[in-house]
Amino acid sequence: MANTEWGNQTSITEFILLGFGNHPELQILLFLLFLMIYIVTVAGNILIMALVVADQHLHTPMYFFLGNLSWLETCYSSTILPRMLASLLTGDRTISVTGCLVQLYFFGSLVDTECYLLAVMSYDRYLAICKPLHYGTHMNNRFCFQLAAGSWISAFLAVIIVIFLMSELIFCGPNEIDHFFCDLTPMIKLSCSDTHKMELVTFWGSVLFTLPPFLLTMTSYVYIITAILRIPSTVGKQKAFSICSSHLIVVTIFYGTLIIVYILPKTEMLRELNKVFSLCYTVLTPLLNPLIYSL
Repeated sequence: MANTEWGNQTSITEFILLGFGNHPELQILLFLLFLMIYIVTVAGNILIMALVVADQHLHTPMYFFLGNLSWLETCYSSTILPRMLASLLTGDRTISVTGCLVQLYFFGSLVDTECYLLAVMSYDRYLAICKPLHYGTHMNNRFCFQLAAGSWISAFLAVIIVIFLMSELIFCGPNEIDHFFCDLTPMIKLSCSDTHKMELVTFWGSVLFTLPPFLLTMTSYVYIITAILRIPSTVGKQKAFSICSSHLIVVTIFYGTLIIVYILPKTEMLRELNKVFSLCYTVLTPLLNPLIYSL
């Protein structure tokens, strides 16, 4: 049905999240698997936050930003997994349009916040390795707080525009979202109103709010790797690399899967693997972060 032919249609009030398909024999197994992942994720990230707060030796910019990232990952998992667990346990895969928009708002805001926080953490590592004599002056408590607060506030404000435009769209069927959470692209495809403005805002929003932190992160690591390679001693290189290796692993997993899901052309193979890659940055990254940063 064309986008302009929705005038006489009845607007739907709920979506059906298809999740991982209709396989009753796997429901309990998947429920137990994701329940364990959720418990470990929340416990691991809360433990990191508790250690950062309790240990005076960890009251440094690097661990301050790590604490922020751990809180973000806890919220991130709690935005998606509880709803998924309820669906697996009860078999009820419906979600109201309003509920879907709320989930999309928090999901989008947290993704954008993570982009900014990863960029801030890479800048922190850049200063620590490339400009160690100026590190204490630049990364003072006030500046660290401003960077963290700016990451959270700007992301949550930016996504409000997208959600407002999404709330203006008409959904008149079909109402099945082939995903395990309310993602932007599948929702836009279900709208029977004109989505041109929505798609334009989404594109430029993605460019403006994800490309700059990505470029800052990549530029920081170019300088970091160049500086490490100039260190004459092997021990010095290993020590410098150990400072930023954990963060580099997280950045690679996060941005790698985001690029595959949202930027690469949608070939038949990528469509089939879309949910798998989505699991990487929505479920596995929050799970692995405490393990990676504790290495």
